[in-house]
Amino acid sequence: PRLAKQRPWHDRRAGPPQASSHRSAQHGGFLMTAKSVLGEVRQVQLAVELIELGARLQFLEAEVGLSRERLIRLYKELKGVSPPKGLLPFSTDWYMTWLANIHSSMFYNMYRFMLHEAQEGELQALIKSYRLYSEQIEAHGGEIVLDFTRAYTMVRFFDSDMLQLSTCSRCGGHFVAHAHDHKHGYVCVLCRPPSRAGKARGPKRVEEPVESLRSSQPSILAAHSALSANGVH
Repeated sequence: PRLAKQRPWHDRRAGPPQASSHRSAQHGGFLMTAKSVLGEVRQVQLAVELIELGARLQFLEAEVGLSRERLIRLYKELKGVSPPKGLLPFSTDWYMTWLANIHSSMFYNMYRFMLHEAQEGELQALIKSYRLYSEQIEAHGGEIVLDFTRAYTMVRFFDSDMLQLSTCSRCGGHFVAHAHDHKHGYVCVLCRPPSRAGKARGPKRVEEPVESLRSSQPSILAAHSALSANGVH
C-alpha cells in the first residue's frame, strides 16, 4: 500500500506555532482584562482617598480616571451629600493672612520635601504632605485652616509663578509670599505677628479676642514644630 503523503516541512512547522499563537492570544487577553480591572480598582481607591481628604469634584475629574457619574456616586456614598458646587479659589491674597500664611507655609514646605527629597510624584506628594499636615495639626489639638482645595490651588499658584517662598531674616524659615516681592529683610508672620492677630471681628467682649488668640496657639505650635522637624525653622 502506498504511504500516506507527508505534509511539507513548512506546513508542519507552521502548525504548532499557530496553536501556540492562539493560546498566547487567549492568555494575553486574560492579562489585559486583569490589568484593566486592577487599574480600575486603583482609580477607585485613589478617588476614595482624595474624597476623604476633601477634594472637590473638579479636582477628581482632572486626576482620577473615572467618569463624572461614578465620581459623584462615590462622593455621595462617602460623604452622604452631593459634591459642592462653585468655583475653586482663585486669589493669592488668602494665603497672606496671618494664620493662613502659617499653615500654608507649613504645608508647602512638607510638599516640597515630598517632591524633592522623597522623590514622590506630584499627586502623591500632594496627598502625603496634606495628610502629614493634618496629622501634625490634630496631634497638637489645633484646627485645620488649610483645606485640601486651597492646598492644591496653592501648589498651582506656585507652578504659575504667582507665589514664592521667602526666607525670614530673623528665624531663617521659608514662608509663602507673593511672587517677585522683595526678599531682602523679609520677616515672617511668626516672628512679627500683626497687632490684631487672633482677634475676632465685630463688637465682642474684651476677653474674647484673648481667648481667640489662645485658641490659635495649638495651630501655631503645630506649625512651628513641623517646620522645625523638617529643618525649615
